Amino acid sequence: MKVLVTGGAGYIGSHVVRQLGQAGHDIVVFDNLSTGYRWAVTAGELVVGDLADETAIEDLFSRHRFEAVLHFAANIVVPESVANPLKYYSNNTRNTLNLLKAVEKHGVPYMVFSSTAAVYGMPEQTVLTEDLPLAPINPYGASKMMSERMIMDLAAASSLNYVILRYFNVAGANPDGLLGQATPEATHLIKVACECVTGQREGMSVFGTDYDTRDGTCIRDYIHVEDLAKAHVMALDYMADGGHSKVMNCGYGRGFTVREVIDVVKEKSGVDFPVTEAGRRAGDPAALMADNTLIRQTLGWQPDYDDLDTIVGTALAWEAIWQKKKADNTQ
Repeated sequence: MKVLVTGGAGYIGSHVVRQLGQAGHDIVVFDNLSTGYRWAVTAGELVVGDLADETAIEDLFSRHRFEAVLHFAANIVVPESVANPLKYYSNNTRNTLNLLKAVEKHGVPYMVFSSTAAVYGMPEQTVLTEDLPLAPINPYGASKMMSERMIMDLAAASSLNYVILRYFNVAGANPDGLLGQATPEATHLIKVACECVTGQREGMSVFGTDYDTRDGTCIRDYIHVEDLAKAHVMALDYMADGGHSKVMNCGYGRGFTVREVIDVVKEKSGVDFPVTEAGRRAGDPAALMADNTLIRQTLGWQPDYDDLDTIVGTALAWEAIWQKKKADNTQ
């Protein structure tokens, strides 16, 4: 297919672009490079632009007859969304609207949307199914929920088919060391711990040690970025084969505590870095895991990297590569 990937120079988008290229798709990446990198685009053509620029979007769609759009471009830091909500409603919700206008005008038949488990908010269940009520508790989750609704409503009024993928905790890196998380000031646990290993951070904090879990810290469902990327490629195949619009969770269905993750990072790296205990953060549920029954049944998706040691090992290997890459670029 002729595929547009917004945000394809970023962490998750770049892994998807690489797999799309391997699958033989014709790819155009549209990215403003605010958190992405030119070197991360390993397949297709990179067009530098912003989804806030409707003229640039129209020019892009006029020059290419896209058969599918994969939409990753977004801001994703929850605390920042609380401090600066309008940035998130602008960059996430409004820019999705701008993109959907072009999708509708040019009759693009397929769309895959990068969503998040944050749309569920603070559910009572610890293993989440896609039919739970959506009740986001921060502007990031709300901005994604609004985008989901716009996609659904457009699909109901047109011939658009969609797959919305709700991510749980994405981590890890390409096992060959080609790609990994290079996001500045990242907040994800495994990335932060790996930065402690390489000395970019002096230490890290654990927020909340009194939860009703096996060691008192939060439990999360960590999914390797390559398994997540595979789900996007399979979603395109599913729709091309006549599959109907779906919303699906992306996770492994089991979780690890914050302490367990930190212990694995220390063990795999051989580095013992300082960890301080801090109070709970507002809006952190004790445990969140994905019920992935639907994605397994619908796409036939099976993970290849469902192992915390593997996730951490690839993240650590990438961190060393990324530090060298940054050092080489500053010389």
